[in-house]
Amino acid sequence: MVFGLPSYLRHLLSGLVVRNTEVRDADALGALQRAVFPTLADAQRFKAAHYRRHLELFAAGQFVVEHDGRIVAATSTVRRHVDFGSPHHTFEDIIQGGWLTSHEPAGDWLYGADLGVDPAYRGRGLALALYAARQQLVWTLGLRGQVAAGMMSGYGALKHTMSAADYLTAVSAGRINDATLSMQLRVGFEARALLLDHLDDPSCDNTSVLIVLDAAHDVPGAERPPIMPAQ
Repeated sequence: MVFGLPSYLRHLLSGLVVRNTEVRDADALGALQRAVFPTLADAQRFKAAHYRRHLELFAAGQFVVEHDGRIVAATSTVRRHVDFGSPHHTFEDIIQGGWLTSHEPAGDWLYGADLGVDPAYRGRGLALALYAARQQLVWTLGLRGQVAAGMMSGYGALKHTMSAADYLTAVSAGRINDATLSMQLRVGFEARALLLDHLDDPSCDNTSVLIVLDAAHDVPGAERPPIMPAQ
């Protein structure tokens, strides 16, 4: 049990397991951040102490993928109220120095603060499996869906040839394959707004996109909770 909720456990192929994060994972998660986000400013990477605090705040919203005792992918989430009329915010607004104290226990959206897969394990569907774990939590908690800031991770290399808005249009239309954002759109996320100066990472020229996955959307691997019969 995770603070009153069933613990999450899903076995994938080749011995990969998706489960809730545990305190013992903290050091490995800190190392994973460095491998996954090498160009992100160090002050914006989560460290082991941050992961321990995340579990105190919202244990049900933290997930890892484990393979033979090694943590190879992870995601950290909080609950938030989201004002889509004023969408702009920064990564720091969410992570609060890495501690995720932006978490609102009664928030009606699940906000994905990050999601990362070890470079050696990319292409195996682990990001999709983590989005499925998150969507299942959305259904369990009765939330409106998932929200995240998707990095335009390929934009930094093209920033001198096109605007961020044009890059987003090209990615959305499938003319450019962005290593991060394209996958998120294939999962079913919708791009809602550009987030300029969102974080400190030259690979995306500090730019992200507010993306939304409604609770009505099915994600492969996510299981909806059973409907209880009327009394």
